[in-house]
Amino acid sequence: MEMKNRPQRWHLRAPERIVILLIGDLLMGAAALFLSLYFWAAGDAWMQFSIEFITDRPPFWYYLLPFFWVIFMVELYDVQRAGSTKETLKGVGLASLLCALIYLLIYFTSEPNSLPRRGVSFFIIIAALLTLLWRLLYIRLFTSPYLLRRALIIGAGNAGETLAKVIEKQEQPPFNLIGLIDDDPDKLDKVVGRFPVIGNSTTLIQIIQEQEISDLVLAISHEIHGNMFRAILTAQEMGLNLSLMPQVYEEILTRVPIFLLEAEWIVRSFVEKTRTSMLYQLSKSLLDFAGGLIGTLIMLAFFPFISLGILIETGLPIFFLQERLGRGGQPYKIIKFRTMDRDAEKDGIARMTEENDERVTKFGKFLRKTHLDELPQFINVLRGEMSLVGPRAERPQMVEYFQKELPFYRARLLVKPGITGWAQINYGYAGTVEETAVKLEYDLFYIEHRNLFMDIAIILRTAGTVLGFKGQ
Repeated sequence: MEMKNRPQRWHLRAPERIVILLIGDLLMGAAALFLSLYFWAAGDAWMQFSIEFITDRPPFWYYLLPFFWVIFMVELYDVQRAGSTKETLKGVGLASLLCALIYLLIYFTSEPNSLPRRGVSFFIIIAALLTLLWRLLYIRLFTSPYLLRRALIIGAGNAGETLAKVIEKQEQPPFNLIGLIDDDPDKLDKVVGRFPVIGNSTTLIQIIQEQEISDLVLAISHEIHGNMFRAILTAQEMGLNLSLMPQVYEEILTRVPIFLLEAEWIVRSFVEKTRTSMLYQLSKSLLDFAGGLIGTLIMLAFFPFISLGILIETGLPIFFLQERLGRGGQPYKIIKFRTMDRDAEKDGIARMTEENDERVTKFGKFLRKTHLDELPQFINVLRGEMSLVGPRAERPQMVEYFQKELPFYRARLLVKPGITGWAQINYGYAGTVEETAVKLEYDLFYIEHRNLFMDIAIILRTAGTVLGFKGQ
């Protein structure tokens, strides 16, 4: 059976949008490089813009600036952020700030007049302006409803309702959801959020043709009956994309839907996906060693000032040591600068940090806002107890409590805890079981999908979090 109106090729999925963004950013970076060379040469006292200037004047690394620019733009390769004007302005501004700060750090630690100050300044300004124009054009063109895929959710039960409500909350939805399909007569004409249940298996093909549907999302957790199974097969033969609800949930939220998964998922699917290559393990070890060494040196540079602040306000001790669980549930002592009163848990009962926690000292609030209290954890990284990137380290008492309340919680212990992580940059601190559940979904997504590029992206985005004073 042929569809009258087959899904259009320009119905773009998230990976395709990321490729478009990447190509556009590289083109803007290349254009900024050329223009910055031109303006640099125009003010150069030695030679004008020419082949000789291009080959002789800039150092070789100058031509790598477009690639560095793309790396600093990592915050905006999240499709949801890329579709928001507010997030775009913030992301381009943050990339410019990071680029400038890193260059200034290198510039002031190098020999005088050894680096092209004017050329780099021109590049940062021009790259920011061109990239901003391109990103605003992307928002105008590629988030148009006409370019969105048109989808139906198969199943209006718990999984289908959850996904429909997630889509409804998105500022830039991944597709245009037309409605839901279910064979339960009691659910027909029911409205989930703002999406109606518009048919069943017998009307599915007709709805696909009339509504020019390009995608089906399967959200049935129980056995699929014959009529629905045959209708879905027919739709696939017609060229429609069929996705599973957990996959779409992960694509939209970059989280794992822990409350909608079967118990055997942790063994059958999750554990299989969490296996990583020897190359990644070696690369991560090298990254941890280099990062731990650099971080420890930075900690030593800040130590006199931080220790003085703690001593003046509340006295000794400077450091805060507490038992946490590492990979495989192995206990270790985490090291931080102390930010709370010395008798913060004098009754011996473990408590989660709350917003505006009264136990946090005034200087401790500053340390938490700037994340400077985390610096001693680089010693844990050098010891091999932690990684730069991973789930947040948790206390044994809290792990015991949360694994009773939340499914798959102990799966966080499959990897080393990290100073930063996917959950930290996307959600921040959690003060309740419900918020911890959201963070767990992010942690499991990271464990399932982790790779070296994801780790580097998390580290770069963490720099933006620190500069934004988003600590608690």
